[in-house]
Amino acid sequence: MNLLRAKGIKRTYGSLQVLKGIDLEVEQGEVVAIVGASGAGKSTFLHILGTLDRPEEGQVFIQDVNVFTQKDKDLARFRNEKIGFIFQFHNLLAEFTALENTCMPAYIGGKMKDKEIISRGKELLDLLGLSDRMNHLPSQLSGGEQQRVAVARALLNKPAIVLADEPSGNLDSHNALDLHQLFFKLRDEFGQTFVIVTHNEELAEMADRRLVMQDGSMLS
Repeated sequence: MNLLRAKGIKRTYGSLQVLKGIDLEVEQGEVVAIVGASGAGKSTFLHILGTLDRPEEGQVFIQDVNVFTQKDKDLARFRNEKIGFIFQFHNLLAEFTALENTCMPAYIGGKMKDKEIISRGKELLDLLGLSDRMNHLPSQLSGGEQQRVAVARALLNKPAIVLADEPSGNLDSHNALDLHQLFFKLRDEFGQTFVIVTHNEELAEMADRRLVMQDGSMLS
């Protein structure tokens, strides 16, 4: 079943057409890697899939919901509940612990009780090998640990899909490999779906599909 469908996505900035009518279908439990040179439009496309930006033309369906027909407030709620994000820079809040950072999406969503949120956060951090680091601030964590906290945060609300933009781009080769293997563990054990923009060819080759973007078009 198609978990995500993008049809005819176009985006222009000034006189530059960044996306030239892209189509994409992603199945439940699939790991899709998108590669291409800098400036190909990969991050712009990912931001539209994640509803962080709107296309000028085209439609995005997630679990058969035509997402951009929603008003901004409803779209923000949908994004919080259905989409997890992992970025190259983890964007953890410096004054909050690993557990507090992990739990933030659920506090924002406001649908879970505090006890349930904390239990879910602890469960995820334990799954990601951070059970003894939950009460540490980001400054007390290694780069690999910080990125795993960011993964836990992305998974907190049990999203339908996780979108990752250069998730291992700021990690050394050892931590990058650990992170890549973690994605596939989450896919294999929980059926988690990922769309990953990356320059890391090792990760791209591990994916179920490796797609290439060039000059705002999808080549494969």
